[in-house]
Amino acid sequence: MERDLTLKIGDTLPAGTFLKAGETGPAFVDAGEVFAGKRVALFGLPGAYTGTCSTLHVPSFIRVAPALRDKGVDAIVCISVNDPFVMAHWGETTGGTAAGITFLADSDGSFTKAIGMDYTVPQSGFFGRCKRFSAFVEDGVVKQMNIEQQRGVCEMSAGETLLDQIA
Repeated sequence: MERDLTLKIGDTLPAGTFLKAGETGPAFVDAGEVFAGKRVALFGLPGAYTGTCSTLHVPSFIRVAPALRDKGVDAIVCISVNDPFVMAHWGETTGGTAAGITFLADSDGSFTKAIGMDYTVPQSGFFGRCKRFSAFVEDGVVKQMNIEQQRGVCEMSAGETLLDQIA
């Protein structure tokens, strides 16, 4: 019997390492430090500069960033299976960085795979990418989880949906 590894409410996030573009090159970011002792709005998406990610998903979190902070969210974090330089530039060009969103690269896809959110769509050129989702995480524990069921759609995983779920 195959076990469903997809992250769900009540699960603790796994250990892992992200990459972020630093002043002297790529810098490692420990997942534990990102989530420990914090209330985090986390969202994952298939790729920087892709259509739905750029026109719907990131903008939804930019729109609700102030309201998330008003609800006590300490950090808003976007992850994708991309390199740290692409993520940094994309954060700048979308306005997400200016809105206070942290863009982290899961360059080898290991965190994405560990939370059961990896997928492949060869006809789109997507190999080992991250499914579109949003989650509210408190001290490393998933309190809300929203996984988009259709490609090219951002409704369940939108910032507004997650905002409405946070008490």
